[in-house]
Amino acid sequence: MSIDSSEIHPELRNAGVLIRLLLSSFSERKLRMANAAIQTLRGKCRRPLKYEQIFLTREDKSLLRLCVYSPQMPRQNVPGLLWLHGGGYALGTPEQSERMIERFVNSSGCVVVSPDYRLSIDAPYPAALEDSYTALLWLKNNGSAYGMRDDQLMVGGESSGGGLAVAVALYARDKKEVAIAFQMPLYPMLDDRMTTASATDNDAPVWNSKSNEIGWRLYLGDWFGQASVPEYAAPARCRDLTGLPPACSFVGSIEPFRDETIQYFERLSTAGIPVHYKVFDGCFHGFDIVSPKTKVAMEAMDFLLECFRYATEHCFAAQPAEQIISMGT
Repeated sequence: MSIDSSEIHPELRNAGVLIRLLLSSFSERKLRMANAAIQTLRGKCRRPLKYEQIFLTREDKSLLRLCVYSPQMPRQNVPGLLWLHGGGYALGTPEQSERMIERFVNSSGCVVVSPDYRLSIDAPYPAALEDSYTALLWLKNNGSAYGMRDDQLMVGGESSGGGLAVAVALYARDKKEVAIAFQMPLYPMLDDRMTTASATDNDAPVWNSKSNEIGWRLYLGDWFGQASVPEYAAPARCRDLTGLPPACSFVGSIEPFRDETIQYFERLSTAGIPVHYKVFDGCFHGFDIVSPKTKVAMEAMDFLLECFRYATEHCFAAQPAEQIISMGT
């Protein structure tokens, strides 16, 4: 799926051409360099939100950092949202998603937990999933202190964070320790096989087929290329989507994850799960982040927030009747 510049949305074309010129694709070295730059955001909040850092102790005694965002003026009976940052599973930090998080908080007064999950360049699957699920359990157990209602836990993320959100939803469904009311995987990274039309020979800006292969190689490690890749690592491999929460998403028409996003949502719908998604013509991966002030990006954000507001009014899932799971601190 070779992408000519004329196929890029007019509002995004200049940015797309420049990105292609400066960064044709990611390599492991470039991912490490980009990650070093992004890590300068750690521990700083640039938005008018209440911001805390919580540290949990993993089994190996290392620390998992959680970024907790909430309104400066707390509200009661609000949703709780686990938000997972993108970066091909290989780079990123929670603070990079603060613009998106601020929108959710302003829309509903919700409390948002975003984990600084382990990246594939340091620890491949299942490290990121374990950290994300631990953050979800922390939110379940501690959200009431922020005014959260326990029957409205939601998960979401962009790109690889969207893939993690789907994996967490699957994992939570199967573990039966925590109930999720709604999921928002934006242009999610779901399918390691990379055989869909949109994922084959795609050279669109930001994230293309070459970058995608590097991302999956790093995340899956020895599993890469194997038929036995776990469904929690690559959720497109999951055959049974019943029992998952309602979902919304959007995706660009020229990006690698277009087809796997559409397929996931159509399969959810076939399983009887309410879904709402939109494909934005001529848009490349992460267009809403790269060019947030364009009309098409604002349209995508309006669509997402409309779905989120609907979910806050209509989507609920009671927590399992069980004792609270204790987490290390």
